Amino acid sequence: MARALLLSLLLAASALASPLQRGLIFNLETGELCVQSAQCKSGCCQRSDGLSLARCSPKAAEAQECSPKSIYGVYYKCPCESGLTCEADKSLVGAITNTDFGLCEDPRGRAGPRRR
Repeated sequence: MARALLLSLLLAASALASPLQRGLIFNLETGELCVQSAQCKSGCCQRSDGLSLARCSPKAAEAQECSPKSIYGVYYKCPCESGLTCEADKSLVGAITNTDFGLCEDPRGRAGPRRR
């Protein structure tokens, strides 16, 4: 009887551990449903509109549309990949109306100030 109980507990524990390793809550793959960007391997939880479900998406590459990083954790356009900046309207109005989109740019690729 004790062996059967121990075996049942071990099987239950391994069944509960497996989904976490697969990424049930964190470490989610592209395309999986999410609530916060911290859950996604890519670091971007994106929705297409206010009524859609959010899914993990890759971060925006150079010249792609982007959103500046926000505290909300869910984006309409993903933030830029590492090393790129999102040149967007960073005003409060843009953040409230979800129009603070821009393009990812490499800050090292910009021309510096002109010398006269």
